[in-house]
Amino acid sequence: MFDPIELAEKTRRDVCRDLSRKYYRFRPARFYGGIATADCVGCCLRCVFCWSWKVVSTPKTSGQFYSPEDVARRLTSIAKKKRLKKMRISGNEPTICREHLIKVLENIDESYLFILETNGILIGSDESYAEDLSRFSNLFVRVSLKGACGEEFSRLTGAVPEGFDLQLKALENLVRHGVDCHPACMISFSSPENLDALRRRLKAIHLNFGDFEAEELIPYPHVVERLKKLGYDLGHYGIGKGQE
Repeated sequence: MFDPIELAEKTRRDVCRDLSRKYYRFRPARFYGGIATADCVGCCLRCVFCWSWKVVSTPKTSGQFYSPEDVARRLTSIAKKKRLKKMRISGNEPTICREHLIKVLENIDESYLFILETNGILIGSDESYAEDLSRFSNLFVRVSLKGACGEEFSRLTGAVPEGFDLQLKALENLVRHGVDCHPACMISFSSPENLDALRRRLKAIHLNFGDFEAEELIPYPHVVERLKKLGYDLGHYGIGKGQE
């Protein structure tokens, strides 16, 4: 098991350069009713179900560097061309290059809703990150929980169980600083008992968080193949042959 904070720092050296960050593609996507998307390089977790594992596992050789202004310009161009009102950074973990992310947000027109998809680890480890994000009125933060408890988190990500508490701490920090946010949870590998316990923990942070977004495994062929290589019994998790 690894410390996700330490892995974030190691990854930062590969994917952050001054105010620039590595990205591997820019695209419109169907999610959220249509959204302009910048897919970044570099993550501090190693999720077994990761759909962009090839990029996550090769930060040194994947993508190329873009300035915050370049990223904002490309997202805006996609949004205007496709008549979209939402933008996001996705693919890997957007919060690793903190100064870059803040500069991207500063360059996005407030008429667009910017959705920050994050595992929350770095926001949970440093409350000032949530304070920085509170400056942006057009920001919505979606914290994607990896499992329903520390044990599940560790099994699914390879990180120490304490990382799960940082994910919940991120939600606490965001709420404390008035940042619009909501939790999502990968539930495909969770027991009903653990999900019930998670719901109680989330409601203690904010009453609305008990109704978290349920995130289920999308059985992309390369994801299924990786899970098989890692020894997962896909049938046990309801991933049948027809889904593959």
